[in-house]
Amino acid sequence: MLKKNIKKSGYVCVPYQHDKFSIGVKDMWDNSRNIKSIYFVAATFADECKPYFPSSTNHYLLAKFYDEEKLIKDAEKFTISKPSFVFTVDNQLFERDLDNEESFISTYYLEYHDPDAISDVASTIVKKDKIRQAGFAHLNLFCADKPKFVFPHTEKIVILEVSDERSPQSINQYCQKMRQDISRKGVVMNNFVSISLLEKLK
Repeated sequence: MLKKNIKKSGYVCVPYQHDKFSIGVKDMWDNSRNIKSIYFVAATFADECKPYFPSSTNHYLLAKFYDEEKLIKDAEKFTISKPSFVFTVDNQLFERDLDNEESFISTYYLEYHDPDAISDVASTIVKKDKIRQAGFAHLNLFCADKPKFVFPHTEKIVILEVSDERSPQSINQYCQKMRQDISRKGVVMNNFVSISLLEKLK
């Protein structure tokens, strides 16, 4: 008997360019049943990651999708010279209903992928009451220009969705405190990109 294909949801970040390309991507996602929501966002990459993505930008269109396979079928429509990032959630830890809308997405990468580390990460994150959703993900990059250096940690991404009314700086400090709590357990979890959701478009 054939195994039914399990749909994997996640997030896609495409550079926002104030041009026909960006309008076309937004319109495509607006009309797609595979896209749950769209945001205009500001992204801040960790210093350690910048050499891998020298042409990355500050502003992106971010969409939450239901099915990775369907999204990737249209990848050529959002692939340009600057990298687009697709975070596909392989293992969702939890999702909880909170009064506030999501306002921030924080991503990290684990240097080592062992079961004990995953357990330590999960047990720390679940105690943080501002985190609406958390999961382990893998990263796919789409870029017309081949990067000079290949980012080596694409299979070990931690992705958190935060609901908090405070400023992006305060939310980032909240996430950093959580990361420090995890590091005290001996787990090396590095910052990747922090994403502030500025405006909901869908």
